Amino acid sequence: MSETTTATPSTPSELPSEGPERTVTTATSLNNKDMRRILSSSFIGTAIEYYDFILYATAASVVFNQVFFTGLDPAVAMFASFGTLAAGYLARPLGGVVFGHFGDRIGRKKMLVLSMMIMGGATVLIGLLPTTATIGVAAPIILISLRVIQGIAVGGEWGGAALMALEHAPQKSRGFATSFANAGAPAGAILATLVVSAVSAATGDQFLEWGWRIPFLLSAVLILVGMVIRLKVSESPVFQKLSEESEARKLPIVEVIQNHWRAVVLALAAAMGFYVCQAILTVWGVSVAVEQGLDRSAVLNWKAGAAALTLVVTFWAARMSDRIGRRRMLTIAGVIGIVSAYPLVLLLTTGTMWSFALAMILGNGIVQGLLYGPIGAFVAEQFPGKVRYTGASLAYQGASVVGAGFTPMIAAGLMIVAGGSAVLVGAFWAGMLVICTLAVLLTKESSRRDLL
Repeated sequence: MSETTTATPSTPSELPSEGPERTVTTATSLNNKDMRRILSSSFIGTAIEYYDFILYATAASVVFNQVFFTGLDPAVAMFASFGTLAAGYLARPLGGVVFGHFGDRIGRKKMLVLSMMIMGGATVLIGLLPTTATIGVAAPIILISLRVIQGIAVGGEWGGAALMALEHAPQKSRGFATSFANAGAPAGAILATLVVSAVSAATGDQFLEWGWRIPFLLSAVLILVGMVIRLKVSESPVFQKLSEESEARKLPIVEVIQNHWRAVVLALAAAMGFYVCQAILTVWGVSVAVEQGLDRSAVLNWKAGAAALTLVVTFWAARMSDRIGRRRMLTIAGVIGIVSAYPLVLLLTTGTMWSFALAMILGNGIVQGLLYGPIGAFVAEQFPGKVRYTGASLAYQGASVVGAGFTPMIAAGLMIVAGGSAVLVGAFWAGMLVICTLAVLLTKESSRRDLL
């Protein structure tokens, strides 16, 4: 079933003087065949792409410093490994702009399929890449290049997946529907972590020799599954309506920068909060735990368990944002994160398995989930339909650079500056969440805004 929604201008000055009403037909319920297919496509497709993207982050924490940066001091090798991780995040805004440009011009669906193909190809090539011991300095150079390609692909993924869910869904359920795209990320993290943990346990001492390649090569199978699912979904009704009205723009990025720059800045600042949580907990925190001698497989299993809780909390927080508003839900989440930042960092650096597990459950599972649930719909709703893919992708992927791209390196550097104390890392984390919360408060409630 479907319903017809009329686009209502937000101010009297925007009222048209003539012409027909602008309407778009969306689903009346999430519980019908078409919506189930769209939501499953958003969730599964995003999970597969984030399996690839987060698999790299896991490998950067426990493998690449010993495989591609041999001969360096351990701390320097880890710093270099995190540097390659940052390269992928730096490329994400570029991917958002490129895929957003074509997504706003020729359709959301085509870009989703293309981003998945590019991501899968880059991931498989990483799994086939010879080590530094074999081809010398060319190995880390190629590794960085493939990571950049991954970043471009995932930069285009989220915008398409989120918009397909948002623009098909009924207004009262837009937050919950969009969270299926967001929830794909922790699902991908769970899968990546469990696969690495299982392969690590199965290959033992051979993991650093060749076992680490298996999870990357598995991507080829997952991408085929994702392609089959994505090819079956229909194009966004909002994009179809805009195409009928010739509303597609030749250069969406120009319009975004000229007319919607404030929305980009505020949406970027708001979205970086959960990225900071993700980077500190699941990348820097994991590397610290392994360096302190905690069992690698156990650490990865707790990381996967926390990501499972993130899934549950993400869906709940998104549903609550449909009821009480995106702004209120994100503000509550931000305050909780600010208060808990320093205690969580202390738990991460204690050096015991129970403290690491507790930090992951509370931080990754609850705090990040509360921030993550509403953010997809919040960011997308800041932009009109004709430039939504470009604007939302630019803001969301820009947030990944600011919030996650350099955070593990910053945290490692702050620990060195503080002589091993976690106080500066905690202050940095809390400060970033303060900025995130203030940005949310500077926006207007968007949950009832029309999408054309």
